[in-house]
Amino acid sequence: MSNGETSRFVRLHVELVMEVTDAAELTGAAVGRIDADPALPDDERRQSLETVRDDPAEALAHLIDPFDLVNEVPGTELAQASWSSEEMTDYDPDADWDAAEWDLADDTDEEG
Repeated sequence: MSNGETSRFVRLHVELVMEVTDAAELTGAAVGRIDADPALPDDERRQSLETVRDDPAEALAHLIDPFDLVNEVPGTELAQASWSSEEMTDYDPDADWDAAEWDLADDTDEEG
């Protein structure tokens, strides 16, 4: 918006890499969250339980909520959110961080 106007809406890109140090604990927490959700229909509950037991990335996705990341930021309201998770078989925790690898290189150029 080059005419001096500012949008009320801002897209915030956040990408995290989580290391699963205890898959059983992660899965147990996800199962507990699913079991404790009274609004979840039985068919969806069964499918969710099966999914989180088979895939730690899915278990993590059931425990992370973007609203929790921003709900206490003053002067803002979450308008829309989406997220996904996937196992990273090619991740090297010892490698140097490279913004271009994460598709953030263009974003960092715009900030400067």
